[in-house]
Amino acid sequence: MRTGRDNRTGLVDMMRGEELAFAFSPTMVEVTVREFDPNKDSEGVEAVERICEVGPSGKLSLFTDLHGDPICRVRNSPTFLMLVAEIGQETVGMIRGCIKTVTCGKKLHRHGSKQVPIYTKLAYILGLRVSPHHRRMGIGLKLVQRVEEWFRENGAEYAYMATEKDNVASVKLFTDKCGYSKFRTPSILVNPVFGHPLRTSSKVTIIRLAPNDAELLYRTKFATTEFFPRDVDSVLNNNLSLGTFLAVPRGSYRPDTWPGAPHFLADPPSSWALLSVWNCKDVFTLQVRGASRVKKTLAKTTRLLDRALPWLRLPSIPNLFQPFGFHFLYGLGGEGPQAQKMVRALCAFAHNLAKDRGCQVVATEVSSQEPLRCAIPHWKILSCEEDLWCMKRLGEDYSDGSVGDWTKSPPGFSIFVDPREF
Repeated sequence: MRTGRDNRTGLVDMMRGEELAFAFSPTMVEVTVREFDPNKDSEGVEAVERICEVGPSGKLSLFTDLHGDPICRVRNSPTFLMLVAEIGQETVGMIRGCIKTVTCGKKLHRHGSKQVPIYTKLAYILGLRVSPHHRRMGIGLKLVQRVEEWFRENGAEYAYMATEKDNVASVKLFTDKCGYSKFRTPSILVNPVFGHPLRTSSKVTIIRLAPNDAELLYRTKFATTEFFPRDVDSVLNNNLSLGTFLAVPRGSYRPDTWPGAPHFLADPPSSWALLSVWNCKDVFTLQVRGASRVKKTLAKTTRLLDRALPWLRLPSIPNLFQPFGFHFLYGLGGEGPQAQKMVRALCAFAHNLAKDRGCQVVATEVSSQEPLRCAIPHWKILSCEEDLWCMKRLGEDYSDGSVGDWTKSPPGFSIFVDPREF
């Protein structure tokens, strides 16, 4: 089992030997920030996680169950760290960070007209939590500052985070106090898993790709997409990745006659699309809280009707008010005049896969300018039309010279959302 410590130097080594203590005004309470210790911190971290809602307060909110593994959301990243903040023996906050190499731009190959990716070392902040009873004490700020020190020690050139645009406290912390700039506004699209399977088009064939074929397609077609991970092979071969699926017009290819990715790339059909599926259900579960009794009753009624009249294929609302699992669709893309049709077929296929595996929703995250976005089925009430990504440049020496300052670059049509960080 990986600990994520192999590449850590500097700050982390110092933290192993000596805890870092800070005093905050106005209360002057001593807060200790140190590396997470699974042997003594797991219970306290999960207690804070259970009482911290995800998203702005005062609305329907999501709460997370980490299934006893506080580092589950970063465990599959190539390099990661988790810090905790405590007052006395009480855990009052935590933050997670990970580092990877991704595409930040593209340039012409020196021997031709082909576009090749420009890579940079990128850090990601996620899972920042501060107990509701200990907010406005500077704890969140200190956690961010300490994880940023670790990012710099490990050579990260940029750091970014994601939050809802309406989460005023989070946005202010990062933009006003930590020097981050608003960068991208992708959409999180969520679709319920109904009590009945969805029909897929008879004019579309769906082929499950071997990881090596999937990797070749992604590297050939999507390596210049913003945020594309250079270690995409690690993602595709992870146990949580349930497969990559290619949709093609019926009659062009069949699963039993699939010739492999090189042949496909040499002579692709007029239209095609692909996506990969990540199993979040086995990592953590979510629960919606704050719904009225009327809304819960309405949702239950739709499920009862769907169960009693399955031939009508009524759109039922799954039980999201109890802990539920979900699948995340990543690496979605395609080409050709019928690409949207192919995407719809893939999404129906992914829905049925999630139903068979006991999930309640399927989710994906795409650029707000993604050409295939309109083909992705989703319920607006469950989705986040504008997720907010904020970014910060961490140092002075960079590998992205031809891009300039990535934080000031205009958005492209697509982004690659790494499922290891969702």
